[in-house]
Amino acid sequence: MKSTSLKLVDAPAGSAMISPLKPKLHVNVGGKSRAGLRLENQDAFAVRHPKNHHAIVCKGITACIADGVSCSDNGQQASQLSVTQFITDYYATPDTWSVKQSASRVLRSLNDWLYHHSQLAYLRHNGFVTTLSSVIIKSNRAHIFHVGDTRIYRFRQGALTLITRDHCHKPFNKGNFLTRALGIDSHLEIDYQELNIRCDDVFILTSDGVHQWVCELELTALLKAASTGLESTADKVLQHAMQKGSDDNLTCLLLKVTSLPLTGIDELNETGLKQIFPPALAVGHRIDHFKVLNILHSGSRSHVYLVEDNTNKQVFTLKAPSLNYSDDIYYLQAFIREQWVGERANSSGLMSIYPHKSRFLYHLCEYVEGETLRQWMYDHPKPSLQLVRKLLIEMVTSVRALQRLGVIHRDLKPENFMMNEAQKLVLIDYGAVQIDSLEDMELEAQEKIPLGALEYMSPEYLNKHIAKHQSDIFSMGVMIYEMLTQYLPYQHNLTSGINKIPKKDWRYISIQQYRPDIPLWIDLVIRKACHPDIEQRYQAMSEFIADLSTPNPALVDKHYFAALIEDDPLRLWRILTFILLLLLIIQSLHFMR
Repeated sequence: MKSTSLKLVDAPAGSAMISPLKPKLHVNVGGKSRAGLRLENQDAFAVRHPKNHHAIVCKGITACIADGVSCSDNGQQASQLSVTQFITDYYATPDTWSVKQSASRVLRSLNDWLYHHSQLAYLRHNGFVTTLSSVIIKSNRAHIFHVGDTRIYRFRQGALTLITRDHCHKPFNKGNFLTRALGIDSHLEIDYQELNIRCDDVFILTSDGVHQWVCELELTALLKAASTGLESTADKVLQHAMQKGSDDNLTCLLLKVTSLPLTGIDELNETGLKQIFPPALAVGHRIDHFKVLNILHSGSRSHVYLVEDNTNKQVFTLKAPSLNYSDDIYYLQAFIREQWVGERANSSGLMSIYPHKSRFLYHLCEYVEGETLRQWMYDHPKPSLQLVRKLLIEMVTSVRALQRLGVIHRDLKPENFMMNEAQKLVLIDYGAVQIDSLEDMELEAQEKIPLGALEYMSPEYLNKHIAKHQSDIFSMGVMIYEMLTQYLPYQHNLTSGINKIPKKDWRYISIQQYRPDIPLWIDLVIRKACHPDIEQRYQAMSEFIADLSTPNPALVDKHYFAALIEDDPLRLWRILTFILLLLLIIQSLHFMR
């Protein structure tokens, strides 16, 4: 009996110092596949446990199993291609896509390819058809994708649960006929589930050569009796199936969750609802084991304190919600989202928020010593272009780190950036963030008041409550304008509060009105960055940085052409008429030859 396996394990190399405050996701893997009594093994499995922390955070850990149809010579090729291509293409999808969106797109593309080549096969029954079942573990959730009759079980605290449902038909006990599989039809229907996971959960993926011969009671007993590694346990499962008379290919893949990252947003919501809003504190007051050293900010929405940990004398910033909002569910939701983002902040340009346990609701934050960007702007009323470019790059670094988490900030303003002792910008507030990767966004959708400072808010968010990553580009454009001039590019009547600002009132004031020494091409770049029309704005931050460093001829030419239309449309019409007349004369001369 030949033993084969197709296994792509990208495991972390070596060991690294990991802060006990921020545990990471880790999964142990073991699998085995055998041809059994058959000459060829048409089963395949693959696993990817990325080395890169960013990939684990954005995409997770992926495992899948496939079983090519036994009646086809192309079954082995279909199963092996499916597991390898599924994993490769899944990690190539944009980080901003959800797990469901990414995996579903990849599976449908795979199905299209397999179905197309099945139709080209000389014999239709010799097509590229395979089952596929996959577990993608991201954060504290497992995402299940399934089509066919391979299976996924979960083993938790001694109990085995079948998660998937077989897509097959058994007419009069004459074998199984697949009703759904990759490559079987041009339309693919995928079963999808999302599950909470716990440490020590074990996911078991099996082909029908195993689970048709090993019942759930026997599989449970084998898992309970396991005293060696996962690969050895998987091999024992295969041996048991063969002893029971399995005449098919056999595959068993085991994934054990050994470490989970920070608490998910749902659990934070549940915890936050049970916590107490602390009263306003004074210097010398204590909350838990923290002593208030100074009051950094006290406003209607929150209180921010400099505190010292009595246990190790370490200094933190403590942000507590205001009692004014103790009954406001939307405020509470935003406060919890801020904790979720801050715990996952993994950039020198982002302030970290640390997990902690308390009966009181507050954020325990990294202390960033320095001054706000607002104060820096007061002290530097006419900074050089070189310095402003440097600050923009630092802003973009912070915002890009949020984008990798699927987060739109929505409240970028000078007060929310600190200039630390190393003269680097650090983003310190996440109270208005929108987390795109969360599927349950009902509370965000019900927000009736846009969060953030109106002066830096993009028109689409201010007027329609719709924010995209270009909305953050708008805010950065306004800040760059203000750094150079001490003024804002638009002078609205903001006394009306959140009432819609008519499109006609979004009239950009040229930066040269305040700073004649600023070149026109710089003015055009900033104008595009904070353009009121999101489609006319920069679509990527890299383009904004590039154009602010080097003149963009296309931007300048477009400006002069637009100016000509606006200032002297008659002259433009005469020029165009002359050109057309010239072309007609040339064409006439050509035909006369």
